[in-house]
Amino acid sequence: MIPPRGLVTLYVMTAHLSLALAFALTAANPHTVAGFFYHSRMVAIVHLITIGWIALSILGNVYVVAPMTFGVPFPAGKGDYSAFVLLLVGLIGMVSHFWIAEFGGMAWSAAIAAGAACHVALRFALRIRSAKVANGVKLHIYFATGNLVAAVTMGVLLGFDKVHQFLPGYVLSNVFAHAHLAAIGWVSMMVVGIGYRLLPMALPSATPSGRSIFLSAALLQTGIAGLFCTLVVRSNWAVLFAIAIVVGFAVFGAHVLWMFERPKHPPPDRPRVRMTMIHLSASALWLLCACICGVMLAALPMSEFSLRLALLYGTLGLVGFLAQIIVGLEQRILPIAAGYWGLKPVSAGVRSTSASLLWAIGIPAIGLGFFFNRPSILGTGAWLLLTAAIFAGLDVASQLMGTGTDRSAPPQRGGVGSACSS
Repeated sequence: MIPPRGLVTLYVMTAHLSLALAFALTAANPHTVAGFFYHSRMVAIVHLITIGWIALSILGNVYVVAPMTFGVPFPAGKGDYSAFVLLLVGLIGMVSHFWIAEFGGMAWSAAIAAGAACHVALRFALRIRSAKVANGVKLHIYFATGNLVAAVTMGVLLGFDKVHQFLPGYVLSNVFAHAHLAAIGWVSMMVVGIGYRLLPMALPSATPSGRSIFLSAALLQTGIAGLFCTLVVRSNWAVLFAIAIVVGFAVFGAHVLWMFERPKHPPPDRPRVRMTMIHLSASALWLLCACICGVMLAALPMSEFSLRLALLYGTLGLVGFLAQIIVGLEQRILPIAAGYWGLKPVSAGVRSTSASLLWAIGIPAIGLGFFFNRPSILGTGAWLLLTAAIFAGLDVASQLMGTGTDRSAPPQRGGVGSACSS
């Protein structure tokens, strides 16, 4: 059950390039993205983060997560490499066509990327059916996969609607519904599901089990399904479903606290756990702030203040929580993958420590720059996060190349059998 090193490398390095490019475009001309957020260049940058960084990172790392935390093989065939190529073509087409405001090409590019992403996600969901893990964990993955299919379908429809104007309703409401279905329904649900298996390895700790795991899946899914519908029809019931999502996250947070209270002895040579926990703790803080902003937005009428709050909410949720939690999880996943490949894990150094500090300063700077419409503060935050992204990319490149090739050493699975046993 050795992960495909070449394919994982392609996904991960492309994701890091996308993240760096998003911050570079923002830093180079913050006036372009400041102010009202729904314009083509801002949307191009957002998709560099959502698809280029977050989606590619998740889809690439599932080839490691499947054998490492779920105990099932996930080999890569020609179809998997073809899916990566199509995702790359679709991403480039979407971002470039958004940038020049040519929406016909953007819509077709989105369709290409959507099909490729669904191929990998559906394969993963089908593969874990035989995994010996709690059914509640699997349910998160199944919900996430279904939400991905729905989100990309909605995204493609929105793309073609930019050309043919056939969708009913208010365009911003449809965009918000699509964004939440993708960010919460797919990415967050997938992160929570994988987190139930991966966090016990990172701490390490006992693994939660039982019916309580179903509760977070049910609350998150009920919340996102209801929020999607109420956003589309612009109903005041949106705040109720927003609260359900927050409670779903709280249930997962309670399980994380349960893990902390049941520590296990760490395996020898456990790499990068300290930096992983720093990023995960910071992302949890930004999630809490984003939840507060999100509930406020669901309750408030649309106004100048709510539109500025939406920019802060998007920054905290998309960059502070989702983008940074991928950084933290990757710093745990890839060193373990290096063990599978017979490489010596690269220890966290000055670059990793500096990157965590830059994230801590850069995220509030970007959020405040958006909220108060201060391009200078926004640009400063973007430069800081660009530097952090470069550091992370160099770190990951060193990890994937390896500092040694001790093929006789057993893979460092980080306690898969003990820490993650259900």
